[in-house]
Amino acid sequence: MDVAASVVVGLVALVHVYFLVLEMFLWRTPRVRAIFGTTEEVAESSAVLAANQGLYNGFLAAGLVFGLVAGGPDASVGFPVTVFFLACVIVAGLYGAATANRRILLVQALPGAVALGLVLFAHS
Repeated sequence: MDVAASVVVGLVALVHVYFLVLEMFLWRTPRVRAIFGTTEEVAESSAVLAANQGLYNGFLAAGLVFGLVAGGPDASVGFPVTVFFLACVIVAGLYGAATANRRILLVQALPGAVALGLVLFAHS
């Protein structure tokens, strides 16, 4: 189970790196505008805010990777770090679903919750 937990935590981290790339570097592109349902004008006027949001997603990914590198979900350092950052992912997903788009619940909060469940199960 420890391997499964680590794999899912790694996947959640990769998703957040993907968000970072979309929001920081590709925000104004037609493909990303279509993903987020924005116009060229909205993308232009919100680019700085999107980049800031992307940076936060990068911090979430970095924290999850640190948790994995620090020994994984079952280590004395890796476990609390991983739990903390997964909780942050879940809270961010819940807030995003409540305020921006309900899809965020499935894309961010649910994978974070699954990963957290696996980590907690692997640690018990």
